[in-house]
Amino acid sequence: MSRLFGTDGVRGLAGLDITAESALALAQGAALVLGRTARQEGRRPVAVVARDPRISGEFIAAAVAAGLASSGVDVLDAGVIPTPAAAYLVADIRADFGVMVSASHNPAPDNGIKFFASGGRKLPDAVEDEIERALTDTPLRPIGAEVGTVRRFSDAEDRYLVHLLGTLDVSLRGLHVALDCAHGAAAGVSPRAFADAGAKVTVMGNDPDGVNINREVGSTHLEQLRALVRSSGADFGIAHDGDADRCLAIDADGGVVDGDQIMALLAVSQQRRGLLVQDTLVATVMSNLGLKVAMDEHDIALVQTAVGDRYVLEALGEYGLSLGGEQSGHIIFSDHATTGDGILTGLQIAAEMVRTGRTLAELAAVMTVYPQVLVNVSGVDRLGLRGNRPIADAVARAEAELGSDGRVLLRPSGTEKMVRVMVEAQERHIAQTIAEELAALVRAELSVSA
Repeated sequence: MSRLFGTDGVRGLAGLDITAESALALAQGAALVLGRTARQEGRRPVAVVARDPRISGEFIAAAVAAGLASSGVDVLDAGVIPTPAAAYLVADIRADFGVMVSASHNPAPDNGIKFFASGGRKLPDAVEDEIERALTDTPLRPIGAEVGTVRRFSDAEDRYLVHLLGTLDVSLRGLHVALDCAHGAAAGVSPRAFADAGAKVTVMGNDPDGVNINREVGSTHLEQLRALVRSSGADFGIAHDGDADRCLAIDADGGVVDGDQIMALLAVSQQRRGLLVQDTLVATVMSNLGLKVAMDEHDIALVQTAVGDRYVLEALGEYGLSLGGEQSGHIIFSDHATTGDGILTGLQIAAEMVRTGRTLAELAAVMTVYPQVLVNVSGVDRLGLRGNRPIADAVARAEAELGSDGRVLLRPSGTEKMVRVMVEAQERHIAQTIAEELAALVRAELSVSA
């Protein structure tokens, strides 16, 4: 039986995979598990519910609220706000848990349901499994005054905005930023945050209609933002995804600054100001080799985790560290947030530009991006990768050939019959050749038709 929860909550096609009935049942299961401590303490659980602006979020969030309230949970409906805002509010008002209805960077027909525990932290696998098992239990059936309430969280966005501005130690006056809000949850708060911090703001992707979220805009479609930065004369640009938990940046010349480069410049900034705990950064194994080289040059240790921001979060918590993230732009500031926050990240990039008087391109140059080639080999037995001697020997030979000037990573897909072959080298043609040779070997050794 497949697991209901994926790497970031429950996700699927709204109306088919995620229905009003399934959302209500999932909320009732969550009420049993996540509201347990409050009930044991003799008080009514409180939950924050929020969503991004995709059209299906309205019926899904309503079903979630109904499931929680019918189970005796008081619901604070925060409406359309970013995922990191929902996480922050759970911690800020000391709610028992939170629910975010969003499919992040996915197209409008998709949606998802993710949960935050008390303190605004993502759920560990064990708790998600417990919620899944609770779906077969009898839901709570309070009556009368014991039924939960559903109230509007009227100052949700303002609380989050005050929090964001409180993380800055400089004014952004004099900076001009172009923002792409992806027609998503950032559309309301991101322009306000930058403007209130003193920056001049030019905005696109800030007219969500329920179906245009992420459509040719946002962090997965940077072309329009690059054009806007150039045409508006902005100092830099920030591209959010649909729920604003990540961002990528564009320098004044239109160059893309990815999550690895953002982490590099922010780590060096924090180290210089004595804020980088243990002089250590956390990133995933998919981060570019150039990030490690740059960190070595600045005597910053790099802890690498499995792919997924939840694993970055786990490492940050385990070692008590302050900064981590992913190449995709999920950047986590442990002092200020419990999850990736694209608006917070953009503000911190801008603040570093003000502090140093340097352009984004100059700051990003702290890291040289190594050419990276990724080949997805489909139709193969991904589980057969481990223990395959010919493939292991070929990887060892490739690593020996590259030495310290490159890297090889073979990773089975978590959901598909696919193996991802990634090779980095100082020269692209070398990486391309090695990646194609390894991909061919994987196809020959692990083909499901063989």
